[in-house]
Amino acid sequence: MDSPHFPSFASLRVLLFGFWVIALFPEFVLSITRHYTFNVEYLNVTRLCHTRNILSVNGKFPGPRLVAREGDRVLVKVVNHVSNNVTIHWHGIRQITSGWADGPAYVTQCPIQTNQSYTYNFTIVGQRGTLLWHAHISWLRATIYGPIIILPKHNESYPFQKPYKEIPILFGEWFNVDPEAIISQALQNGGGPNVSDAYTINGFPGPLYNCSSKDTYTLKVKPGKTYLLRLINAALNEELFFSIANHTLTVVEADAKYTKPFDTDTLLIAPGQTTNVLLKTKPYFPNASYQMAARPYFTGRGTFDNSTTAGILLYKQPLHHSSLKNLTLLKPTLPPINATNFVANFTGKFRSLVNAKFPVNVPQKVDRKFFFTVGLGTSPCPKNTTCQGPNNNTKFAASVNNISFALPSSVSIMQAYYSGQANVVFKTDFPATPLNPFNYTGTPPNNTMVTNDTKLVVLKFNTSVEVVLQDTNILGAESHPLHLHGYDFFIVGQGFGNYDPNNDPAKFNLVDPIERNTAGVPAGGWIAIRFKADNPGVWFMHCHLDVHTSWGLRMAWLVLDGPGPNQKLQPPPSDLPKC
Repeated sequence: MDSPHFPSFASLRVLLFGFWVIALFPEFVLSITRHYTFNVEYLNVTRLCHTRNILSVNGKFPGPRLVAREGDRVLVKVVNHVSNNVTIHWHGIRQITSGWADGPAYVTQCPIQTNQSYTYNFTIVGQRGTLLWHAHISWLRATIYGPIIILPKHNESYPFQKPYKEIPILFGEWFNVDPEAIISQALQNGGGPNVSDAYTINGFPGPLYNCSSKDTYTLKVKPGKTYLLRLINAALNEELFFSIANHTLTVVEADAKYTKPFDTDTLLIAPGQTTNVLLKTKPYFPNASYQMAARPYFTGRGTFDNSTTAGILLYKQPLHHSSLKNLTLLKPTLPPINATNFVANFTGKFRSLVNAKFPVNVPQKVDRKFFFTVGLGTSPCPKNTTCQGPNNNTKFAASVNNISFALPSSVSIMQAYYSGQANVVFKTDFPATPLNPFNYTGTPPNNTMVTNDTKLVVLKFNTSVEVVLQDTNILGAESHPLHLHGYDFFIVGQGFGNYDPNNDPAKFNLVDPIERNTAGVPAGGWIAIRFKADNPGVWFMHCHLDVHTSWGLRMAWLVLDGPGPNQKLQPPPSDLPKC
């Protein structure tokens, strides 16, 4: 008979060391790799009595949830089964040194072609909360979108009351015709694109539209509970007001960053933004149901979808209660469409939580300052054609510092940079300030033409950056939700009118400013943001109203490698798509 096997002293030491590591650094052990497969495929969907063969992920509309914990590695194999070229962007994920997984077409990758696949590989570092994923080529994100839910690490809790239940609420836009045909026609004729036919809550337009009463989202709740609503604006072209009748919401997080909690009856949420709110239900069963509604905030001059999507907040009734049919339906009051003052007051309430666990590292000193004008403009109509732009046979355009950004079509910008072909594909002299200053929020200049180019700003690793984003009055003052890939930024200041470099910086909040990945540049105003360029790669910055992105309101930052081994852009993966 064999004698029993005892571990050697050496292996006992290894075992004890392992237990010691687990005790001191539990996050090392509890981070896992999560594998997802996203099949991009056709799906027949009927809304407003119109059936469309839409693009979906895994046959779901909206798409499936991507759930992970802070610290997890995520691998998403995206397989393209449709005729369109596709990419997916993991909106708000920092992508530290993993820019190849960011997703904007022709910026960090060529798109995934029909019957091809690509595996997005990234680790979630220092983030927890709600984000979203969506297609990032042309207007495909109209139907290709879904939630990203990042839970805290296993041994950590929320800095607010643990909710009874968590519910994602995704706002979207429904078009009765293919959105690709809409933007294609608009870019050809130079006019404004046709607007959507409805807004949606979790894919449903609700009872305020024709032929839609059955397509209404209902949120069933119990009395005396706290629910966490993960609000996501995945609409293409509209910022939205949202409210639930007779209920106050407590904002606790924005763009996966904890905030100082504040109460509000009405929220504004821009495309690309996420907001986590606590909903405390009434302590008793009320004899009413409550409408939740969303409708646009719009200040521009063009057409827009001036409609309201609605869902129902329904209390689960006690057994002895009479029929639900007798319940009174209470409706919320939403601000006027162009309630710019409400918007300024609301956005001004956001402050970072700031405590020992969640410190705020606002750059106090700035290495490089930029002043970018953002807004609409015009470009010339091609010879022998008629265009439907704003004036004198022109086409609509949009720009940053009067440059309408042109994407390459045969290579991605980051591939060109990494392979040493940068000078063929892009220039590095994006202007730090407008080349032709004017009274940005006053009388517009006579010449509204933009220039078309592919120019980047190059930043050395770890540069502290300040950008003032100034809206212009050209073709009407308008709010622009600006999204920066690869970073969260601090909103240190905002105001109306023209930014004053002499007096406005004195009012900057450098103590507890909110940190976001998408922020609205106020209509006829400005915001100042700061971030540290500690993530090497090529990072897209653009208006998250897709019509403005299509017209050229976009640019990119090239952040160079740092000296350390973990401060360099990783080599491109072997399955990176080819153009």
